[in-house]
Amino acid sequence: MTTGSTTPTLVKHPERLEARLKEIPLTPGVYFMRDAADNILYIGKSKKLRSRVRSYFRDRHDHNPRTALMVMQVVEIEFIVTDTEAEALALEANLIKQHQPHFNVLLKDDKKYPYLCITWAEDYPRIFITRKRRSGQVKDRYYGPYVDVYVLRSTLSLVKRLFPLRQRPKPLFKDRPCLNYDIGRCPGVCQHLITPEEYRKIIKKVAMIFQGRTRELEDLLTEHMERAAADLNFEQAARLRDQIRGLQSLGADQKVALSDDTVSRDAIALMADDHHACIQLFQIRAGRLVGRLGFLADAQSGSPGAILQRVLEDHYQTVDAVEIPAEILCQHELPDADMLAAFLSSRRGRKVAIAVPQRQGKADLLDMVERNAGYELARTQRFADRNQQALLDLADLLDLPDIPHRIEGYDISHIQGSDAVASQVVFVDGLPAKQHYRHYKIKSSQVRAGHSDDFASMAEVIQRRFRRYAQSPGAIAPTPTPLPHQSSDKVSDFPDLIMIDGGKGQLSAVVKVLRDMNLLDEVRVVSLAKQREELFLPGESLPLTTEAEQPGVQLLRRLRDEAHRFAVSFHRQKRSDRMTRSRLDDIAGLGHHRQKQLLAHFRSIDYIRQASPAQIGEVSGIGPKLAQQIYDYFHPPQPDDHPEPSSSE
Repeated sequence: MTTGSTTPTLVKHPERLEARLKEIPLTPGVYFMRDAADNILYIGKSKKLRSRVRSYFRDRHDHNPRTALMVMQVVEIEFIVTDTEAEALALEANLIKQHQPHFNVLLKDDKKYPYLCITWAEDYPRIFITRKRRSGQVKDRYYGPYVDVYVLRSTLSLVKRLFPLRQRPKPLFKDRPCLNYDIGRCPGVCQHLITPEEYRKIIKKVAMIFQGRTRELEDLLTEHMERAAADLNFEQAARLRDQIRGLQSLGADQKVALSDDTVSRDAIALMADDHHACIQLFQIRAGRLVGRLGFLADAQSGSPGAILQRVLEDHYQTVDAVEIPAEILCQHELPDADMLAAFLSSRRGRKVAIAVPQRQGKADLLDMVERNAGYELARTQRFADRNQQALLDLADLLDLPDIPHRIEGYDISHIQGSDAVASQVVFVDGLPAKQHYRHYKIKSSQVRAGHSDDFASMAEVIQRRFRRYAQSPGAIAPTPTPLPHQSSDKVSDFPDLIMIDGGKGQLSAVVKVLRDMNLLDEVRVVSLAKQREELFLPGESLPLTTEAEQPGVQLLRRLRDEAHRFAVSFHRQKRSDRMTRSRLDDIAGLGHHRQKQLLAHFRSIDYIRQASPAQIGEVSGIGPKLAQQIYDYFHPPQPDDHPEPSSSE
């Protein structure tokens, strides 16, 4: 349904509002608030849809300014009925992730908190630490985000010593295991010396550690150790003993004093300023702190209770049922605590209690969580202040009309003109926004192996980047105006400033292109020379007067270094692909698709060279004749391979 922009809001049309409210049933479900442009303003849930939606319009004067602003924009209300409250909660969480409504509590993707990933989608799962939570494979499992990176790395390092695990993403050798197998660190995954089923049993034990089930794992290993000793398998018993001791050393000094330390519980609290809300969730199992998770949200997006509820809903949606605790201690009352408790109880199979403790013991535990959240908030504030200071200094240095929200950096990478590429990196509010990074392959005929032209390459990249904004002479470039509930980065990707990695030559080439497109007055551009770290502006023959430690200059350096790193990594990848393909391109009858199949099977040219015709023929799509041609290409006959005719002849 699309609502016309002239349709009045519901608060200005009481009759239509009342008629719409009567259509909403008194059942569990999810509701959508839409504005005149058909954008979703807010997604909510309730066990009684009509009562919840009516409360927005009946008690308008009691709302906070943010909610009042949303209600004033509502033109249409839609709903989805569910059978149970638990279904409504799960559906709301998924819809919020999908649509990202402006007036919902949205958790920020904070890269400073790492996750631990187990790739269950693979036959032999890998375990690694990552800063990005991807959802490409549904079976893959992420634990975290963890606040203490050092503890996470130490735990993973100890786990890899205690349990024989896959150590490398790719095999080191084609036909034999590496040293990790010989010293017992790896069960020989690369050569399939262990079946996927047996290896997954090991991974399941490791997963129990990051699920907070260490005590349960210790009991399981103790049972196996006693059984091995009874069977006189003392070597296996000793190995299990060492694993148990190693597990007992994990968090041995992280005890939490509570009277009923047999109960598994999570404790959550936050600290907030005008902009940021830092949330900490402590996972306590058997009186031991087994995990400390951190989240970041917009402090203006909701009340403290609503923010805590959003964090808990998002967190427990992604965990296994065995990880849900029996008790959750909250710093503030949750708006829909009953719905969340019912949802978690149904998933866990046993009752889950949600409480806001007031007495000693549990209240002291929440105070400790709140203090830790305060330390994270202070750290976030210092980081934000540093970025803000750098942006203010940069705006003053370059005489910009406002603080630059989006800054783009460009760099060129090649080796004497071969495999020339360019990078575009983006900083939003002083921080890398990697989802906006972009690569360019230089297409200019002037740039080729043995003949480089950085000026022409940079001009080509800028022309391709801004050609959709190009204006006819005398025209004015459009400036999109965001709606009240939209952020500017969702409206346009037009930068407030672009930085060119280079000196006056690269800057002049870029200025000419922008002038030809009638965009020179719209795009603010600066170049940063490598040798003396000098800043140049268009039309200025001398560099700007700056100091090496100036915050704005340091920000541009970080941008320049990131652009250089991104360009070089892409250049190396392109060069490696070219060198690989150029070897295989010389083999008659071997097309691009079969080349990819060969490389996917053997991983490298060296392994293909070492393979026999029969091994090459195992690759899908490659018959015996082509396999022999590939083998002959890497093993050409030598002059002495053919015997000389006998002298008697």
